Amino acid sequence: MSGLADSAAGANDTGAPPPPDRGTLIGRGTLWLAKWAVCIVAIAAGGWVLQILLAKLWVVVLPVLLAIVVATVLWPPTRFLTKHGLPPAAAASITVLGFLALFAGVVALIVPSVVDQAPELADRSTDGIHKVRDWLQGPPLKIGDEQLNSGVDAIVSRLQSSSERIATGVFSGVSAATSAIITMLLVLVLSFFFIKDGPKFLPWLHALFGNRSGRHFEEVLNRVWATLGGFIRTQALVSLIDAVFIGAGLFILHVPLAMVLAVITFIGGFIPMVGAFVAGALAVLVALVGNGVTTALIVLGIIIAVQQLEGNVLQPVLQSRSMKLHAVVVLLAVTAGGSLYGIVGAFLAVPVAAVGAVVFRYVGEQMDVIATPSPDAADEATADERTADKAVQDGGTAITE
Repeated sequence: MSGLADSAAGANDTGAPPPPDRGTLIGRGTLWLAKWAVCIVAIAAGGWVLQILLAKLWVVVLPVLLAIVVATVLWPPTRFLTKHGLPPAAAASITVLGFLALFAGVVALIVPSVVDQAPELADRSTDGIHKVRDWLQGPPLKIGDEQLNSGVDAIVSRLQSSSERIATGVFSGVSAATSAIITMLLVLVLSFFFIKDGPKFLPWLHALFGNRSGRHFEEVLNRVWATLGGFIRTQALVSLIDAVFIGAGLFILHVPLAMVLAVITFIGGFIPMVGAFVAGALAVLVALVGNGVTTALIVLGIIIAVQQLEGNVLQPVLQSRSMKLHAVVVLLAVTAGGSLYGIVGAFLAVPVAAVGAVVFRYVGEQMDVIATPSPDAADEATADERTADKAVQDGGTAITE
Protein backbone atom coordinates (compact mmCIF):
# COMPACT_ATOMS: atom_id res chain seq x y z
CA MET A 1 0.00 0.00 0.00
CA SER A 2 2.79 2.36 0.87
CA GLY A 3 4.41 1.62 -2.53
CA LEU A 4 1.20 2.52 -4.36
CA ALA A 5 0.88 5.71 -2.36
CA ASP A 6 4.48 6.61 -3.08
CA SER A 7 4.01 5.99 -6.80
CA ALA A 8 0.85 8.12 -6.84
CA ALA A 9 2.63 10.85 -4.95
CA GLY A 10 5.51 10.61 -7.42
CA ALA A 11 3.08 10.96 -10.31
CA ASN A 12 1.55 14.04 -8.74
CA ASP A 13 4.99 15.49 -8.03
CA THR A 14 5.77 15.58 -11.77
CA GLY A 15 3.23 18.36 -12.20
CA ALA A 16 1.40 16.73 -15.17
CA PRO A 17 -2.41 17.10 -15.02
CA PRO A 18 -4.37 13.89 -14.51
CA PRO A 19 -6.11 12.48 -17.61
CA PRO A 20 -9.74 13.63 -18.00
CA ASP A 21 -12.45 11.37 -16.76
CA ARG A 22 -14.61 9.47 -19.30
CA GLY A 23 -17.71 11.23 -18.04
CA THR A 24 -16.03 14.60 -18.57
CA LEU A 25 -15.19 13.69 -22.19
CA ILE A 26 -18.74 12.51 -22.83
CA GLY A 27 -20.10 15.72 -21.34
CA ARG A 28 -17.86 17.86 -23.54
CA GLY A 29 -18.85 15.92 -26.64
CA THR A 30 -22.53 16.19 -25.75
CA LEU A 31 -22.25 19.95 -25.24
CA TRP A 32 -20.43 20.30 -28.59
CA LEU A 33 -23.10 18.25 -30.36
CA ALA A 34 -25.90 20.19 -28.66
CA LYS A 35 -24.33 23.50 -29.66
CA TRP A 36 -24.13 22.53 -33.33
CA ALA A 37 -27.61 21.00 -33.20
CA VAL A 38 -29.00 24.31 -31.92
CA CYS A 39 -27.14 26.15 -34.69
CA ILE A 40 -28.54 23.81 -37.35
CA VAL A 41 -32.06 24.17 -35.95
CA ALA A 42 -31.70 27.97 -35.94
CA ILE A 43 -30.51 27.94 -39.56
CA ALA A 44 -33.40 25.64 -40.55
CA ALA A 45 -35.87 27.91 -38.75
CA GLY A 46 -34.45 30.93 -40.54
CA GLY A 47 -34.74 29.12 -43.88
CA TRP A 48 -38.34 28.18 -43.10
CA VAL A 49 -39.23 31.79 -42.27
CA LEU A 50 -37.45 32.94 -45.44
CA GLN A 51 -39.42 30.39 -47.46
CA ILE A 52 -42.70 31.73 -46.04
CA LEU A 53 -41.74 35.33 -46.79
CA LEU A 54 -40.63 34.35 -50.30
CA ALA A 55 -43.96 32.63 -50.92
CA LYS A 56 -45.86 35.69 -49.70
CA LEU A 57 -43.75 38.07 -51.79
CA TRP A 58 -43.35 35.78 -54.81
CA VAL A 59 -45.48 38.08 -56.95
CA VAL A 60 -42.79 40.76 -56.40
CA VAL A 61 -39.69 38.57 -56.21
CA LEU A 62 -40.38 36.66 -59.45
CA PRO A 63 -40.48 39.75 -61.73
CA VAL A 64 -37.29 41.07 -60.11
CA LEU A 65 -35.43 37.79 -60.68
CA LEU A 66 -36.64 37.48 -64.26
CA ALA A 67 -35.78 41.13 -64.92
CA ILE A 68 -32.23 40.55 -63.67
CA VAL A 69 -31.89 37.60 -66.06
CA VAL A 70 -33.26 39.66 -68.96
CA ALA A 71 -31.02 42.59 -68.02
CA THR A 72 -27.90 40.40 -68.26
CA VAL A 73 -28.88 39.64 -71.86
CA LEU A 74 -29.81 43.21 -72.81
CA TRP A 75 -26.91 44.93 -71.10
CA PRO A 76 -24.23 44.36 -73.84
CA PRO A 77 -26.27 46.00 -76.65
CA THR A 78 -27.27 48.81 -74.28
CA ARG A 79 -23.63 49.41 -73.35
CA PHE A 80 -22.72 49.40 -77.05
CA LEU A 81 -25.31 52.07 -77.80
CA THR A 82 -24.28 54.27 -74.86
CA LYS A 83 -20.64 54.09 -75.92
CA HIS A 84 -21.66 55.43 -79.33
CA GLY A 85 -23.30 58.55 -77.93
CA LEU A 86 -26.89 57.59 -77.09
CA PRO A 87 -28.26 58.63 -73.68
CA PRO A 88 -28.84 55.71 -71.27
CA ALA A 89 -32.63 56.11 -71.39
CA ALA A 90 -32.72 56.03 -75.20
CA ALA A 91 -30.34 53.08 -75.38
CA ALA A 92 -32.35 51.13 -72.80
CA SER A 93 -35.61 51.93 -74.61
CA ILE A 94 -34.28 50.74 -77.97
CA THR A 95 -32.94 47.51 -76.44
CA VAL A 96 -36.12 46.68 -74.52
CA LEU A 97 -38.36 47.45 -77.49
CA GLY A 98 -36.15 45.32 -79.71
CA PHE A 99 -36.39 42.44 -77.26
CA LEU A 100 -40.17 42.83 -77.10
CA ALA A 101 -40.41 42.90 -80.92
CA LEU A 102 -38.29 39.75 -81.16
CA PHE A 103 -40.45 37.96 -78.62
CA ALA A 104 -43.66 39.04 -80.35
CA GLY A 105 -42.24 37.91 -83.70
CA VAL A 106 -41.47 34.45 -82.35
CA VAL A 107 -44.98 34.16 -80.91
CA ALA A 108 -46.53 35.35 -84.18
CA LEU A 109 -44.44 32.81 -86.06
CA ILE A 110 -45.35 29.75 -84.02
CA VAL A 111 -49.04 30.44 -83.26
CA PRO A 112 -50.25 30.03 -86.89
CA SER A 113 -48.24 26.83 -87.11
CA VAL A 114 -50.00 25.45 -84.05
CA VAL A 115 -53.43 26.53 -85.33
CA ASP A 116 -52.86 24.99 -88.78
CA GLN A 117 -51.27 21.71 -87.75
CA ALA A 118 -53.04 20.97 -84.46
CA PRO A 119 -56.18 19.43 -86.09
CA GLU A 120 -54.08 17.19 -88.32
CA LEU A 121 -51.97 16.15 -85.35
CA ALA A 122 -55.13 15.39 -83.36
CA ASP A 123 -56.45 13.20 -86.19
CA ARG A 124 -53.16 11.33 -86.37
CA SER A 125 -53.23 10.93 -82.61
CA THR A 126 -56.65 9.32 -82.92
CA ASP A 127 -55.32 6.97 -85.58
CA GLY A 128 -52.42 6.18 -83.29
CA ILE A 129 -54.79 5.33 -80.47
CA HIS A 130 -56.68 2.96 -82.75
CA LYS A 131 -53.43 1.30 -83.78
CA VAL A 132 -52.49 0.87 -80.12
CA ARG A 133 -55.90 -0.62 -79.47
CA ASP A 134 -55.47 -3.10 -82.34
CA TRP A 135 -52.02 -4.00 -81.06
CA LEU A 136 -53.39 -4.63 -77.57
CA GLN A 137 -56.07 -6.90 -78.99
CA GLY A 138 -53.53 -8.90 -81.00
CA PRO A 139 -50.80 -11.24 -79.82
CA PRO A 140 -49.14 -11.58 -77.41
CA LEU A 141 -51.48 -9.63 -75.07
CA LYS A 142 -54.85 -10.50 -76.70
CA ILE A 143 -56.87 -8.14 -74.51
CA GLY A 144 -60.60 -8.49 -75.17
CA ASP A 145 -63.03 -5.78 -76.22
CA GLU A 146 -64.84 -5.94 -72.90
CA GLN A 147 -61.68 -5.17 -70.93
CA LEU A 148 -60.72 -2.31 -73.25
CA ASN A 149 -64.25 -0.88 -73.17
CA SER A 150 -64.37 -1.10 -69.40
CA GLY A 151 -61.05 0.73 -69.20
CA VAL A 152 -62.31 3.46 -71.56
CA ASP A 153 -65.55 3.75 -69.58
CA ALA A 154 -63.59 4.10 -66.37
CA ILE A 155 -61.53 6.93 -67.87
CA VAL A 156 -64.66 8.69 -69.16
CA SER A 157 -66.45 8.39 -65.82
CA ARG A 158 -63.39 9.69 -64.08
CA LEU A 159 -63.33 12.72 -66.37
CA GLN A 160 -67.05 13.33 -65.87
CA SER A 161 -66.75 13.11 -62.11
CA SER A 162 -63.87 15.60 -62.27
CA SER A 163 -65.74 18.07 -64.49
CA GLU A 164 -66.08 20.59 -61.68
CA ARG A 165 -62.35 20.52 -61.00
CA ILE A 166 -61.62 20.75 -64.72
CA ALA A 167 -63.82 23.87 -65.00
CA THR A 168 -62.08 25.36 -61.98
CA GLY A 169 -58.77 24.58 -63.62
CA VAL A 170 -59.85 26.38 -66.77
CA PHE A 171 -60.75 29.50 -64.82
CA SER A 172 -57.51 29.30 -62.87
CA GLY A 173 -55.67 28.89 -66.17
CA VAL A 174 -57.25 32.09 -67.47
CA SER A 175 -56.27 33.83 -64.25
CA ALA A 176 -52.74 32.46 -64.56
CA ALA A 177 -52.52 33.72 -68.15
CA THR A 178 -53.61 37.19 -67.02
CA SER A 179 -51.08 37.10 -64.21
CA ALA A 180 -48.39 36.00 -66.68
CA ILE A 181 -49.11 39.00 -68.92
CA ILE A 182 -48.91 41.39 -65.95
CA THR A 183 -45.68 39.73 -64.81
CA MET A 184 -44.19 40.05 -68.29
CA LEU A 185 -45.01 43.76 -68.47
CA LEU A 186 -43.49 44.29 -65.03
CA VAL A 187 -40.37 42.38 -66.09
CA LEU A 188 -39.95 44.64 -69.12
CA VAL A 189 -40.32 47.80 -67.03
CA LEU A 190 -37.87 46.57 -64.39
CA SER A 191 -35.41 45.47 -67.08
CA PHE A 192 -35.54 48.97 -68.57
CA PHE A 193 -34.63 50.59 -65.25
CA PHE A 194 -31.98 47.96 -64.46
CA ILE A 195 -30.07 48.50 -67.70
CA LYS A 196 -30.65 52.27 -67.64
CA ASP A 197 -29.56 52.94 -64.04
CA GLY A 198 -27.46 49.84 -63.40
CA PRO A 199 -24.05 51.61 -63.43
CA LYS A 200 -25.30 53.94 -60.68
CA PHE A 201 -26.27 51.11 -58.38
CA LEU A 202 -22.82 49.94 -57.23
CA PRO A 203 -21.51 53.40 -56.21
CA TRP A 204 -24.76 53.99 -54.30
CA LEU A 205 -24.41 50.62 -52.56
CA HIS A 206 -20.77 51.31 -51.76
CA ALA A 207 -21.70 54.63 -50.13
CA LEU A 208 -24.62 53.04 -48.27
CA PHE A 209 -22.58 50.30 -46.59
CA GLY A 210 -19.38 52.30 -46.16
CA ASN A 211 -15.91 51.67 -47.51
CA ARG A 212 -15.20 48.51 -45.53
CA SER A 213 -18.43 46.56 -46.20
CA GLY A 214 -19.24 48.27 -49.49
CA ARG A 215 -15.99 47.02 -50.98
CA HIS A 216 -17.03 43.40 -50.39
CA PHE A 217 -20.57 43.95 -51.68
CA GLU A 218 -19.27 45.64 -54.80
CA GLU A 219 -16.80 42.85 -55.55
CA VAL A 220 -19.37 40.10 -54.98
CA LEU A 221 -21.99 41.82 -57.13
CA ASN A 222 -19.47 42.34 -59.93
CA ARG A 223 -18.62 38.65 -59.89
CA VAL A 224 -22.28 37.65 -59.71
CA TRP A 225 -23.14 39.90 -62.67
CA ALA A 226 -20.25 38.51 -64.73
CA THR A 227 -21.22 34.92 -63.89
CA LEU A 228 -24.91 35.43 -64.65
CA GLY A 229 -24.21 37.28 -67.87
CA GLY A 230 -21.76 34.66 -69.08
CA PHE A 231 -24.08 31.79 -68.21
CA ILE A 232 -27.20 33.30 -69.78
CA ARG A 233 -25.51 34.42 -72.99
CA THR A 234 -23.54 31.23 -73.59
CA GLN A 235 -26.53 29.08 -72.68
CA ALA A 236 -28.64 31.07 -75.13
CA LEU A 237 -26.06 30.45 -77.87
CA VAL A 238 -25.88 26.73 -77.07
CA SER A 239 -29.69 26.48 -76.99
CA LEU A 240 -29.92 28.35 -80.30
CA ILE A 241 -27.51 25.93 -81.96
CA ASP A 242 -29.47 22.97 -80.59
CA ALA A 243 -32.76 24.45 -81.81
CA VAL A 244 -31.36 25.16 -85.28
CA PHE A 245 -29.97 21.66 -85.81
CA ILE A 246 -32.93 19.81 -84.32
CA GLY A 247 -35.43 22.13 -86.02
CA ALA A 248 -33.70 21.62 -89.38
CA GLY A 249 -33.95 17.86 -88.94
CA LEU A 250 -37.64 18.11 -88.07
CA PHE A 251 -38.30 20.30 -91.12
CA ILE A 252 -36.48 17.93 -93.45
CA LEU A 253 -38.44 14.98 -92.08
CA HIS A 254 -41.74 16.96 -92.35
CA VAL A 255 -42.56 16.45 -88.67
CA PRO A 256 -45.69 18.37 -87.60
CA LEU A 257 -45.18 21.47 -85.43
CA ALA A 258 -41.47 21.57 -86.30
CA MET A 259 -41.20 25.31 -85.55
CA VAL A 260 -42.96 24.92 -82.21
CA LEU A 261 -40.69 22.02 -81.26
CA ALA A 262 -37.62 24.06 -82.22
CA VAL A 263 -38.74 26.92 -79.96
CA ILE A 264 -39.42 24.46 -77.12
CA THR A 265 -35.93 23.03 -77.64
CA PHE A 266 -34.45 26.53 -77.38
CA ILE A 267 -36.36 27.30 -74.18
CA GLY A 268 -35.60 23.88 -72.69
CA GLY A 269 -31.89 24.52 -73.15
CA PHE A 270 -31.99 27.00 -70.27
CA ILE A 271 -32.89 24.13 -67.91
CA PRO A 272 -29.75 21.95 -67.95
CA MET A 273 -30.18 18.19 -68.30
CA VAL A 274 -33.91 18.11 -67.62
CA GLY A 275 -34.99 20.64 -70.27
CA ALA A 276 -33.13 18.94 -73.12
CA PHE A 277 -34.55 15.54 -72.15
CA VAL A 278 -38.15 16.80 -71.99
CA ALA A 279 -37.89 18.72 -75.28
CA GLY A 280 -36.30 15.75 -77.03
CA ALA A 281 -38.90 13.32 -75.70
CA LEU A 282 -41.69 15.62 -76.90
CA ALA A 283 -40.15 15.86 -80.38
CA VAL A 284 -39.85 12.08 -80.63
CA LEU A 285 -43.45 11.65 -79.45
CA VAL A 286 -44.81 14.09 -82.03
CA ALA A 287 -42.74 12.42 -84.76
CA LEU A 288 -44.06 9.02 -83.68
CA VAL A 289 -47.69 10.16 -83.78
CA GLY A 290 -47.35 12.24 -86.95
CA ASN A 291 -44.95 10.24 -89.12
CA GLY A 292 -44.53 6.78 -87.68
CA VAL A 293 -41.87 4.68 -85.99
CA THR A 294 -39.13 5.13 -88.60
CA THR A 295 -39.24 8.94 -88.49
CA ALA A 296 -39.36 8.86 -84.69
CA LEU A 297 -36.19 6.74 -84.58
CA ILE A 298 -34.44 9.13 -86.99
CA VAL A 299 -35.48 12.11 -84.83
CA LEU A 300 -34.18 10.28 -81.77
CA GLY A 301 -30.83 9.76 -83.50
CA ILE A 302 -30.62 13.44 -84.47
CA ILE A 303 -31.39 14.55 -80.90
CA ILE A 304 -28.78 12.19 -79.42
CA ALA A 305 -26.16 13.42 -81.92
CA VAL A 306 -26.92 17.08 -81.17
CA GLN A 307 -26.84 16.46 -77.41
CA GLN A 308 -23.45 14.75 -77.74
CA LEU A 309 -22.18 17.73 -79.74
CA GLU A 310 -23.48 20.08 -77.07
CA GLY A 311 -22.12 18.16 -74.10
CA ASN A 312 -18.67 17.35 -75.51
CA VAL A 313 -17.90 20.40 -77.70
CA LEU A 314 -20.19 23.41 -77.25
CA GLN A 315 -20.52 23.70 -73.49
CA PRO A 316 -16.82 23.06 -72.64
CA VAL A 317 -15.67 25.50 -75.36
CA LEU A 318 -18.26 28.26 -74.94
CA GLN A 319 -18.90 28.17 -71.21
CA SER A 320 -15.29 27.34 -70.27
CA ARG A 321 -16.65 25.91 -67.04
CA SER A 322 -17.32 29.46 -65.83
CA MET A 323 -19.84 28.36 -63.23
CA LYS A 324 -17.61 25.57 -61.87
CA LEU A 325 -20.63 23.61 -60.70
CA HIS A 326 -20.62 19.84 -60.59
CA ALA A 327 -23.30 18.05 -62.60
CA VAL A 328 -24.78 16.61 -59.39
CA VAL A 329 -25.17 20.12 -57.94
CA VAL A 330 -26.87 21.29 -61.14
CA LEU A 331 -29.24 18.32 -61.18
CA LEU A 332 -30.16 18.72 -57.51
CA ALA A 333 -30.69 22.46 -57.97
CA VAL A 334 -32.99 21.91 -60.95
CA THR A 335 -34.92 19.22 -59.07
CA ALA A 336 -35.33 21.37 -55.95
CA GLY A 337 -36.31 24.46 -57.93
CA GLY A 338 -38.83 22.53 -60.00
CA SER A 339 -40.41 20.89 -56.96
CA LEU A 340 -40.72 24.20 -55.10
CA TYR A 341 -41.70 26.65 -57.84
CA GLY A 342 -42.48 24.58 -60.93
CA ILE A 343 -41.06 25.36 -64.35
CA VAL A 344 -40.00 28.87 -63.27
CA GLY A 345 -38.09 27.42 -60.34
CA ALA A 346 -36.34 24.94 -62.62
CA PHE A 347 -35.39 27.79 -64.95
CA LEU A 348 -33.99 29.95 -62.12
CA ALA A 349 -32.36 27.09 -60.19
CA VAL A 350 -29.01 27.07 -61.98
CA PRO A 351 -28.50 30.88 -61.92
CA VAL A 352 -29.34 30.90 -58.21
CA ALA A 353 -26.93 28.02 -57.59
CA ALA A 354 -24.25 29.87 -59.57
CA VAL A 355 -24.79 33.00 -57.47
CA GLY A 356 -24.52 30.96 -54.28
CA ALA A 357 -21.29 29.39 -55.54
CA VAL A 358 -19.83 32.85 -56.27
CA VAL A 359 -20.67 34.04 -52.74
CA PHE A 360 -19.19 30.93 -51.10
CA ARG A 361 -16.01 31.20 -53.16
CA TYR A 362 -15.56 34.84 -52.21
CA VAL A 363 -16.10 34.06 -48.51
CA GLY A 364 -13.53 31.26 -48.81
CA GLU A 365 -11.05 33.64 -50.42
CA GLN A 366 -11.48 36.17 -47.60
CA MET A 367 -11.02 33.43 -44.99
CA ASP A 368 -7.79 32.38 -46.71
CA VAL A 369 -6.59 35.99 -46.71
CA ILE A 370 -7.28 36.26 -42.98
CA ALA A 371 -5.69 32.90 -42.20
CA THR A 372 -2.60 33.53 -44.37
CA PRO A 373 -1.01 36.92 -43.68
CA SER A 374 0.58 38.71 -46.57
CA PRO A 375 4.42 38.92 -46.83
CA ASP A 376 4.30 42.63 -46.05
CA ALA A 377 2.35 41.97 -42.88
CA ALA A 378 4.82 39.23 -41.89
CA ASP A 379 7.77 41.57 -42.50
CA GLU A 380 6.11 44.28 -40.41
CA ALA A 381 5.47 41.78 -37.59
CA THR A 382 9.12 40.63 -37.71
CA ALA A 383 10.34 44.21 -37.61
CA ASP A 384 8.09 44.93 -34.62
CA GLU A 385 9.45 41.88 -32.80
CA ARG A 386 13.03 42.94 -33.48
CA THR A 387 12.30 46.43 -32.19
CA ALA A 388 10.72 45.02 -29.05
CA ASP A 389 13.67 42.68 -28.45
CA LYS A 390 16.13 45.55 -28.92
CA ALA A 391 14.17 47.67 -26.46
CA VAL A 392 14.27 44.87 -23.88
CA GLN A 393 18.01 44.41 -24.39
CA ASP A 394 18.66 48.13 -24.06
CA GLY A 395 16.57 48.21 -20.91
CA GLY A 396 18.48 45.27 -19.44
CA THR A 397 21.83 46.88 -20.26
CA ALA A 398 20.75 50.10 -18.62
CA ILE A 399 19.70 48.25 -15.47
CA THR A 400 23.01 46.38 -15.33
CA GLU A 401 24.99 49.57 -15.71
